[in-house]
Amino acid sequence: MEIKERKSPFTVCNVGAWSMTVVSSVGIIMANRQLMSPQGFAFAFATTLSSFHYSLTALVCLVSNAVGYSASTHVIPLWELILFSVVANASIIAMNFSLILNSPGFFQISRLSMVPVVCVMEWILHGKQFSRRAKMAVVMVVVGVSICTVTDVKVNAKGFLCACVAVLCTSLHQILIGSLQKKYSIGSFELLTKTTPMQALSLLFLCPFIDFYLTGKLLSNYKFSCGAFIFLLLSCSIAVFCKVSLYLCIGRFSASSFQVLGHMKTICVMTLAWLLFDSKLSLKNFLGMALAAMGMIAYTWAVEAEKEATNSKSHRNTKDKMSGEVMKPLTSI
Repeated sequence: MEIKERKSPFTVCNVGAWSMTVVSSVGIIMANRQLMSPQGFAFAFATTLSSFHYSLTALVCLVSNAVGYSASTHVIPLWELILFSVVANASIIAMNFSLILNSPGFFQISRLSMVPVVCVMEWILHGKQFSRRAKMAVVMVVVGVSICTVTDVKVNAKGFLCACVAVLCTSLHQILIGSLQKKYSIGSFELLTKTTPMQALSLLFLCPFIDFYLTGKLLSNYKFSCGAFIFLLLSCSIAVFCKVSLYLCIGRFSASSFQVLGHMKTICVMTLAWLLFDSKLSLKNFLGMALAAMGMIAYTWAVEAEKEATNSKSHRNTKDKMSGEVMKPLTSI
C-alpha cells in the first residue's frame, strides 16, 4: 500500500509533464501557423521568432529567480554553458535552413531520423541499452509517423547537409539537457535559467541576419498589426511552457523517450487540423497514426518492463548482500 502511495504522485507528475509538452507544442504550432502563414499575418522571420521565444523564457526564468519562486544554487562551468548554447543555437539555425532548402517530405524524414540517432548517441555516450521490444516499438513509431506525414521527397546537397547538422545538433542538445541535470544534480527549471540567457542574447544578434539571408526580408520593414502582435505574444508565451516541459520531460525520462513519445504531438496536430481546418486525412493517414500510437504504447510498456526488471535485480542484490553480512558472524563462531 505504501509503495502505491509513493508511486502515485510520481505518476501524476509524469502525466502532467507529458500533457504540458503535448498541449504546449500543439498550441505553439497552431499560433505560429496563424502568425507565419500568408493567409495569416505573413511573419516570415522564423529564426528571429525563435530568438523571441528564448528571450521571453529567459526573462521569465530570471524574474522567477529574482522574486524567490526558484533558486539558482548549483554552479555549471562557463565552458559547458557555452558548448550547450552553441549546440542548441546550431540546432535551431540548421533546422530552419533545412526547412527552407528541403521539400516537406524530406524535412519530415530528417525529423524522424532523430529517433534512431538519439538512441545511438545515448548508447555511445552513456552506454544505454535498449531491449528488443523497445527497438521494435521505435520502428513502429517511425514507420507509422512516416506513413501519415511523408509525401513528396526531394533531396539536394545543401538541404541534405543542413538536415544532417540539424539532426545531430538537436539530438546532442536533448542528450545534454539530461546529462547536465544528472551530472550536477540540477533541476530542470534551474538548468533552463542558466542556459537560456546566453542563447537568447546570441540568437537576438544572429537571427535577423540569418532570416535576411533566407528570405531577403528585413524585420524592420515588417508592418506589425495589432493581430500580429497578439499572436507573436501568444507564440512566445506558449514557447515558455514548451521549453519548461522539454527540460522537465528529458530530465525525468530520457532524450530517447522524449523523441519516441513526442510524436504524439504530430498525431494531435494532424487530428486538430482535420477537425478545425478541414484538412483531409486519407485511410493511409489513419493507419499510420494508429501504428504510431501502438508503437508509443508498446515503447512505454517495454520501458516500464525494463525498469521493473532493473529494480527487481537491484532489490535481489541488496537482499543477497544483507544476508551475506548476517551469515559472516555465524560462520566465524
